[in-house]
Amino acid sequence: MLTSIGKFSKSFFIKLLVGIIILPFVFWGMGDVFRGGSQNVIASIDSEKISTQEFVKYLQRLNLNKEQIKNLPNTNLIEKILSEYIGKKVMSLEIERLGIVVNDDSLRDIIKNDKSFFKDEKFSRTEYEKFLLTSGVTAPLFEANIAEQEKRRQFLSSISGGTVVPEILIINEFKKENQIKSIQYIDLEKYHSKDKPTEKSKRELYERNKNVFFTEFKSLKYAEITPEKFGGNKEYDEIFFKKLDALENNILDGQSFNEAAQNSNLDVILINKVTANKEDKNKKKIENISDTLFKKIYSMNNSQTPEIINLGNKYYLAEVLNIEKENRSINDPEVQRALNAQLSFEKKIENNNSIIKEISMGAFDKSSFVKFASVNKLEIKDYKINNLKQNEIFSEDVLKQIFKQKDGEINLITNNTLTKSFLVLASKTKYKNLKKGSNEYEQYEAKARLNLVNKIYQSHDNNLNEKYKVKFNQRTIERVKNSF
Repeated sequence: MLTSIGKFSKSFFIKLLVGIIILPFVFWGMGDVFRGGSQNVIASIDSEKISTQEFVKYLQRLNLNKEQIKNLPNTNLIEKILSEYIGKKVMSLEIERLGIVVNDDSLRDIIKNDKSFFKDEKFSRTEYEKFLLTSGVTAPLFEANIAEQEKRRQFLSSISGGTVVPEILIINEFKKENQIKSIQYIDLEKYHSKDKPTEKSKRELYERNKNVFFTEFKSLKYAEITPEKFGGNKEYDEIFFKKLDALENNILDGQSFNEAAQNSNLDVILINKVTANKEDKNKKKIENISDTLFKKIYSMNNSQTPEIINLGNKYYLAEVLNIEKENRSINDPEVQRALNAQLSFEKKIENNNSIIKEISMGAFDKSSFVKFASVNKLEIKDYKINNLKQNEIFSEDVLKQIFKQKDGEINLITNNTLTKSFLVLASKTKYKNLKKGSNEYEQYEAKARLNLVNKIYQSHDNNLNEKYKVKFNQRTIERVKNSF
């Protein structure tokens, strides 16, 4: 495949291991994107051309938010989406070449066995219809999507089917997690905490980031939508969902919250000026709304834009009336905590990088390990690790990193959140035995197979990169980006 695809995606095929999400349509004005001739071709796969219209229709199904749309001209999001789309097209060509099909009977079985559509432990046509109505998706579109996903699943299975995993790979996978390891370690918490942030550094950080230190107050209103409000019926039946669908369409067409609530006879509840913690300006907690519903409404970013919310099989009409922001003083306790935490974190990263640099240059051996502890008045502790669940000192992610160390190696190891740092010297490693035919053997065989299959996918992806010649029309891409 041409090198130009490299800047879009290292591997467009691997990204397609995730299924398609069915999303509602959003329509945007596209300016003068559609032009004649080669300008209307955004990319090509061998001799097959992908028109701008085709790609824009795909974009319209992705439901990008307003912020993403606004930033399209200044980001590479369009390129990433195009790369993903090319990957799907290439996979479709391979599926067609292999003759993979999903007939009506197979499709029917897939849908009828989906527990999302079960009621009383069996398939319910009503539940299926309810899903289609609430999702805003037609049955033909949904079923075509399911068929495409099934064809992709069969295609991926055909690549890795019958994979035999060599025993050595299973044993190696087992050894990664099953060791008895003796180590010496230094907890660097005390080393990092000696550098206290100065008032000057805190003031400078505050001034640079004053716009992020504020309290946000939102005024909200909402109303529950029930079958009784739609006509007296107590059942969430097809009539209810058709009326709910009509209400949502009216809102999308610009109907205001008040008009929608009045037309549907809804009881509106108003909440004035509250924080994300459900507190008003006097720190009083708001009690007349559940935490889950409150968080859902509060997370709506656009004011005076009503939305329908589905929560726990209940439906609500909700709107953020307005958003107010009040600046917080540098002396605010929460601001002080944030400043101290940020500056301490930055210093911790700086200290760690300095130590890692010494280790990578080979300047940090066992004598350096001992000297570092002595100079900084830190304790060297002996410890024996018997399994990955032995987490009274180290988290599992840290233990996995320690298990990768060879005897005599020194590494600086941090946890996933970078809140804990350790200097670790591996002293002695003993590996446990894996019994063939045991449950453990099957477990690590599955892990080894997954790793091997991923390598097979990567290899197949490289073959596709050579098989299909992809070209991009950069001018058309730029025109699409600038049309939003």
